[in-house]
Amino acid sequence: MKLILAIISTDDTKACISALNKASYHVTRLATTGGFLSSGNTTLIIGCEDREVERAIEIIGSESQRRKEAVPTTVNSDVSSLVSYPIEVEVGGATIFVLNVDNFMKL
Repeated sequence: MKLILAIISTDDTKACISALNKASYHVTRLATTGGFLSSGNTTLIIGCEDREVERAIEIIGSESQRRKEAVPTTVNSDVSSLVSYPIEVEVGGATIFVLNVDNFMKL
């Protein structure tokens, strides 16, 4: 038995959970925050049999694509004023942990 913890972008949550549910995975969703931009993300908790892990990871990967996003930054200019310039950063994707589970009960 395995426990999958998948940290994904909040933007990808609905599609990812829908695809996992369609494939008969039961998912618990936790709203979390963190990462480079301290932006909202979601941690998915999935309990499954060992043989089902790779398929779950494939689904999560297909619904959690990396993409570029413009983020404003503030820089001091030569005239001592603050100027805001957007920079492009990569967001999205998934961070996945797969843990062994000794016991799993659904009551």
